[in-house]
Amino acid sequence: MAEKYYLDIVIKREKLSNDSDVFVAHCPSLGIASQGGDTDEAIKNIKEAAELYLEEQPEKYQELEISVSMPSFSIIEVRKNAKTSNIVR
Repeated sequence: MAEKYYLDIVIKREKLSNDSDVFVAHCPSLGIASQGGDTDEAIKNIKEAAELYLEEQPEKYQELEISVSMPSFSIIEVRKNAKTSNIVR
């Protein structure tokens, strides 16, 4: 049975110079990025890029953890000028 690896990716919508949207997918674990016209395409493209990258550099698998379950993630919101505490120094 093949070992499974899960890679974290981050997808951000960005604007091109012609003002159209592009979705850029970054994989911090491998230091690669790809893009697509929507999030589904960006995910498909980053998966293909990761597979090609690891095919060319199979030693990079040693730096990844074998996963028995998918990782979870969260999104947080931060606000400008928000008060975080009442610490007096």
